[in-house]
Amino acid sequence: MPEQNPTEQNPTPQKSIDPVRLSGVLALILLGLSAGAFSYAVLSDSAAETEAQAAAAASAAATHSAFEQLPLEARSVFVYDLREERVLYEKNADAQLPLASLTKVPLALVVSEALPQDYLVAIPRDTAPAGSAMRLAKGEVWKLSDVLTFTLVASSNEGANILADIADGAVRVRYPEAPEGAAVLWRMNALVRQLGLAHTYFLNVNGLDESLTEAGAYGSARDYAYLISYAASTSLPVFAGTTRGNLLLSDEGGNTTSAINTNEALGKIPGLIMGKTGYTDLAGGNLAVVFDVGLSHPVVAVVMGSSFDGRFSDMREVVTAARQSITQ
Repeated sequence: MPEQNPTEQNPTPQKSIDPVRLSGVLALILLGLSAGAFSYAVLSDSAAETEAQAAAAASAAATHSAFEQLPLEARSVFVYDLREERVLYEKNADAQLPLASLTKVPLALVVSEALPQDYLVAIPRDTAPAGSAMRLAKGEVWKLSDVLTFTLVASSNEGANILADIADGAVRVRYPEAPEGAAVLWRMNALVRQLGLAHTYFLNVNGLDESLTEAGAYGSARDYAYLISYAASTSLPVFAGTTRGNLLLSDEGGNTTSAINTNEALGKIPGLIMGKTGYTDLAGGNLAVVFDVGLSHPVVAVVMGSSFDGRFSDMREVVTAARQSITQ
């Protein structure tokens, strides 16, 4: 069954990435993140090092206390303090698991790289049956920014397919080596390779299971923490809608549609910067968020392999523990 909407499924040489331009709170997002690992600064002065070690020990004890015995269903969890550059909690963080609709974040990055946000998209086919509250109808003309918002917030699989189709030619202009008809998928995989995410790859653009035994995309919680932090730091306006609940969107002809956020933990995550849900039979429940625990203090949290409802309760527990470990 879908998530109350026709969206998430239920029970060659590479060109370099453009330089990342950070500002404000998100200037901290990528600090401390490296390809495949999170590093810690080393103090050279022995007195400062001793003091830092004592502070780190106290901080680690507080963190351990906050996360100790959390009732989590998730198979894999990773929580990282981006400002302090430290792991707050991890559980099987490098396990390679199905991503489900977490796949739509790199899809949005690739499409936004290839096309401007005001690009007009003529919807080639209905994204849902007639009468559905959340629906882009064939023939309607929408700005790319709204199609992206609809696809991310409502987690629309057909929206993802349409985005990949309309961006195919533009991606091939930028990357002539990309295969025709699958250029967006190719670029998604090239992007995660460039970011050094060794556990992550995509078989399709929406994250739906390919079969009863093969998922549409795979990755680890640690990898995805880097990926969503990268998305927040480089392309935050694309994902702004993921912090809101029910959206009413209008196309160029005045047609309207709703986009109801699939993140049921939305109201329990103060300071939310961006987020994405995922759910399929093989993946179980996934949820990834970047949130602020205070002024210029972002944290990234990823839970994977939970249940449909468990991903939301897991994230609420994780967010509460993260706040406690940082503020106490």
